[in-house]
Amino acid sequence: MAFYDRDSELAALEDAFESPGHDFYVVYGRRRVGKTELLKEFCSDQPHIYFLAAQEAEHRQREKFIEKIATHFEDRIPRIEGWDEALDYLGEHLDTDECIVVIDEFPYLIEENDSLPSYIQSFVDEQLQDTNSMLVLCGSSVSTMESEVLGHESPLYGRRTGQIDLQPFSFQQAREAIAYDIEDAIRSFAVTGGTPMYLTLFEYDQSLGENIQTRILSPMAVLYTEPEFLLRTELRNPARYKSILEAVATGHTTPNEIAGATGIDSGPLSKYLQTLRRLRLIGRDVPVTASPKQSKRSRYRVADEFLRFWFRFVEPNRSSIEEAPSIVYDGTIEPNLPDHVATTFEVVCQEVVWEAIRRSELGPYSEVGRWWYGEDEIDIVGLAPDDDRILLAECKWTSDPVGHALASQLREKAERVRWGPDTRDEEFALFSKSGFADGLKDELDDDWSLFDLTAVEECFSSKC
Repeated sequence: MAFYDRDSELAALEDAFESPGHDFYVVYGRRRVGKTELLKEFCSDQPHIYFLAAQEAEHRQREKFIEKIATHFEDRIPRIEGWDEALDYLGEHLDTDECIVVIDEFPYLIEENDSLPSYIQSFVDEQLQDTNSMLVLCGSSVSTMESEVLGHESPLYGRRTGQIDLQPFSFQQAREAIAYDIEDAIRSFAVTGGTPMYLTLFEYDQSLGENIQTRILSPMAVLYTEPEFLLRTELRNPARYKSILEAVATGHTTPNEIAGATGIDSGPLSKYLQTLRRLRLIGRDVPVTASPKQSKRSRYRVADEFLRFWFRFVEPNRSSIEEAPSIVYDGTIEPNLPDHVATTFEVVCQEVVWEAIRRSELGPYSEVGRWWYGEDEIDIVGLAPDDDRILLAECKWTSDPVGHALASQLREKAERVRWGPDTRDEEFALFSKSGFADGLKDELDDDWSLFDLTAVEECFSSKC
């Protein structure tokens, strides 16, 4: 897989290794997000031992680890009985040879021996800290890494010198890998999301429809069953979690709606939702003007575009896909894809807003999010409490140009947003896939910014 972006993460690792003294880094994140590629890129020009753990018996895991050490240092393979001895053997070599030691998929080792974090603690305290070497523990099980490596109860708590919680790419980051024009790039991002492996599975000399049918709807394709593998990485019994994700992906976003769609009572549902949030599979939103801790106007969303696509279009239609995938695409996915992409377009537009803020094309705002109250909704609202200034924006993924009506509606809704003093300053923005009606820009004052897809593309290509 090609290596894209990750410049800041790579720089952090390189700076840590080049600085005097030891380093103990923790790198974690969901499957397929690019952790291994990042670490291999980091290690490529440095002395390193890279050990990829597997789901196999403890003694075999340990034997392979020792073989890696011996091979790197051109040593004979010693007879070693326990992890404490294995780490002592590593430490003896690090006394004289500077090295990066990467243990990838560390949770697999913990599955076989939950005392391993204690052995690692002793190794860091008694051997690693007196060297210029670096230990990196990496894992795809977010729950295990956060509890057994980073958590307060872990023997390793407080030992790390740095950590990287690797996230999927934003649209701006993913744009480099998506070789479509801007419109199809947004449509494609609404399907793959920002997970590097999903992005690179698509063939961009083919149409988006062809990619969906061959890379997702084919029962032999990796992405056809990918979400099931992802859930099994974290959850022993994923059935109820799958039903919640499907409910949210198909438009049931409040706790009451999710409970009604899944048949799960509110008490257990709350725990399931907390688990899915902790695993970064769903997100919780409240109106940007409300307090996240106090507001009861919660809405949930699937936090990954590919999972949202899969649970909306694939999971509910598995039987039909097995028999006639092209009919599912033509009859269900293609007609409803614009509605699906419209939600992604709002995410992309939020990225544009933040980029425009950074470049002073829009006023500085400290908070940006959605707003809703009763029947009223505004796609993007930015708040600048120190300056009593508010940004209000709408995003339209439609085939018709945006006209005067939307601008008038946004002004009307702005009056119902209860935030700040009556004398607040207001700034407006409109985003449109199909551009704007003739004369609209001339009739709006300087408080308005208009972004068509060309402006969106320019903003992400350093011309905003």
